[in-house]
Amino acid sequence: MGGRVVTTKVTKYSLSLTTSQWEVIHQYVATQAPLEACGLLAGKNGVVEAVLPVENAARSPVRFRMEPHAQLKAFQHIEISGQELLAIFHSHPKGLSIPSHTDMKEAAYPVIHMIWSLQDQKWEARGFWIEDGHAVEVPINVQSV
Repeated sequence: MGGRVVTTKVTKYSLSLTTSQWEVIHQYVATQAPLEACGLLAGKNGVVEAVLPVENAARSPVRFRMEPHAQLKAFQHIEISGQELLAIFHSHPKGLSIPSHTDMKEAAYPVIHMIWSLQDQKWEARGFWIEDGHAVEVPINVQSV
């Protein structure tokens, strides 16, 4: 039996990004399909300043594992830039945009998890705060700049 997903949005945690950042993630996720894509979002105070795609070393359509060297390089970029890790993004090319049992079990960082999925031939994304086997949906704000 897995954790549960609560769809009530929690405003304490939110993520803000620009339409161009949204498009960068969208294009990366789309080009990686049918494999899961993954990466990191960095910035300050919930505002994304950097989109850092990371290769999926698992090369799987149903799970991701960030390539260790690329993940370390992304973390170094975040630290050198004086940013914080705000979110981890990944895709479910053949699933829903909610955390899977594996996502809930393997969530290791206290950050927002942005999950992309292909629904009716259109990519969508939702954000979740995962903690203690539970996921709560959080707002993702996309702003044109």
